Amino acid sequence: MSEIRVTDTGISPKMKAAVMNAVVYDTYGMPEVLRVEEVDIPIPKDNEVLIEVHATSVNSWDWDLLRGKPFINRIGAFRHPRYPILGADIAGKVIQAGPAVQRFKPGDEVFGDLSGCGWGGFAEYVCANEEALTPKPAGITYVQAASIPQAAVLALQGLRNQGNLQEGEHVLINGAGGGVGTFAIQYAKLHGAEVTAVDRGDKLDMLLELGADHVVDYTKEYFTANGARYDLILDVVGNRSAFALKRALVKGGTYVMIGGTMPHILLNLVWSPFVSWLEKKKLTLLIHKPNHADQAIWKELVESGKVIPRIEREYALSETSQAIRDLGEGRVNGKAVVSLKKTNNDD
Repeated sequence: MSEIRVTDTGISPKMKAAVMNAVVYDTYGMPEVLRVEEVDIPIPKDNEVLIEVHATSVNSWDWDLLRGKPFINRIGAFRHPRYPILGADIAGKVIQAGPAVQRFKPGDEVFGDLSGCGWGGFAEYVCANEEALTPKPAGITYVQAASIPQAAVLALQGLRNQGNLQEGEHVLINGAGGGVGTFAIQYAKLHGAEVTAVDRGDKLDMLLELGADHVVDYTKEYFTANGARYDLILDVVGNRSAFALKRALVKGGTYVMIGGTMPHILLNLVWSPFVSWLEKKKLTLLIHKPNHADQAIWKELVESGKVIPRIEREYALSETSQAIRDLGEGRVNGKAVVSLKKTNNDD
């Protein structure tokens, strides 16, 4: 990769001819379609900053966009992917700031979710709108910071915004062993909730360590059929029907769907008005709204030590395809993070 020289105002004009390593793809498919290539380093627009990426984490959205499944991910990009470089969550250092940028300057350490402004995190450099970024939490690594933005904000918006979480409520988190779930457990416990966490048997010890009061192994027991009732259900995997879900809610309870298959999403959307009217139970679908204000809440929680990111493994940039495969096939506890400072020869 060409050398980038940093000046008081950013990087030298020579950056226009410089290239970087990035994980790219030009056709939908499994992780094998990803490849590392040299591409031009992007140039920031007026309201953007250029970031040297130190770490980037993998989310289920990367898995879905890579495969073009469900089909909704191909809207407007039927034949070829909309984003040639995936990766939404990043942590790194500002190298250059556009002339209209007010919140950051070269040298600032930042983290953020780029899913609302073009993606591109699986690369050595990326441009991002300043509104997508937050100062990196002090006292933690770039790898830890990169694990936070999308998963933690989804947990926050699901529990606080959609779920209206209250102290003393009994909360169930379905799919609690992934990124969203591990943050959601900690947030719910901080706010005085009783938490039941649902996931595979090999993740249950981790869920208890994170603070869950009860755990359910979904391979042995359906949480919708054991007779328990919950004030709030946060569902990351969306693999149960509206009819089963309503049985697991108390009267006046709320179900928040964050992820799931398209049939379950559509079915729950169709039946949610009837469930709300007939049984006084609320079924909702969370629409993710990345923003730096919500990221700042997690910045404070992590800096204070009240929340600890749970990271399964660090991967090198050249191992990004394996990181995405591991996530997509359910082998990741917490978050999978790609470290740009790691090589595949590192332990």
